[in-house]
Amino acid sequence: MNNLAVCITNDNKTVTVYETIDAVVNAGFKNVFIQWYDQNFEVSQEEQLKYIKSKNLNIIFAHLGYKDLNNIWLDNEIGEQLEKKYLRNLDECKNNNIDMVVMHASIGWDTVEPNEIGLRRYQRICDYAEKLGIKVAFENTKMKGYLEYLLKNIKNDNVGICFDSGHYHCHFKDDFDFSLFKDKIFCVHIHDNYGNIDDHLLPYDGTLDYNKVINGLKIANYKGYTTLEICYRMNYVDKISLNDFYVKGYKIGEELDKLLKEEK
Repeated sequence: MNNLAVCITNDNKTVTVYETIDAVVNAGFKNVFIQWYDQNFEVSQEEQLKYIKSKNLNIIFAHLGYKDLNNIWLDNEIGEQLEKKYLRNLDECKNNNIDMVVMHASIGWDTVEPNEIGLRRYQRICDYAEKLGIKVAFENTKMKGYLEYLLKNIKNDNVGICFDSGHYHCHFKDDFDFSLFKDKIFCVHIHDNYGNIDDHLLPYDGTLDYNKVINGLKIANYKGYTTLEICYRMNYVDKISLNDFYVKGYKIGEELDKLLKEEK
């Protein structure tokens, strides 16, 4: 089985998302994840999904949006509408045979403490996902404590986490207890940065210690896809073509996947 995957990102510069999908296919990727953000993308998420399917790419999960997300922890109308939106997103994923979603639990630094209001909403979302046969993976973002709180209180078997190496490096400063999430890391976002900003660089182009990440994922018994969340922007645009960018990403992904498969 081809164990590599990559994000179909709308953050690439100077190119269309169609060109991104074509470059991903040309590089050899068979598996992707899609940004299901309910935003006004230049090419709608529905059209992206249609084109991805026409290329016979396997969608391993949908990354759901996070606009106004901190309201999910507040007793207000925005929080109520967020819950309804996520339930609708789950129906959309089910209708397109996507069996996992990635969600944030908070956004930014000005966050809301985890509480019963948000927990009840997330519990209902996770219960509905379980009914549909969909896994929910909560991503480590900027603030610590949310993953622990959600997994401590939501006991569903379909609930786990998405480990993001970029956030781990620049936001968590490489401080993450992988042992707490043994058998609960459902998917990963692999990318690099210099420890300050979430740059979404190719692995090894920043300062992330990949040996530490690989060892941590082994401690957590991670067995899923080796998934890159890389972006063609910044200096890459002037230094390398879009196609060569994804070819390079594929080769690096193969190396990382090989390391992950080696026995501890």
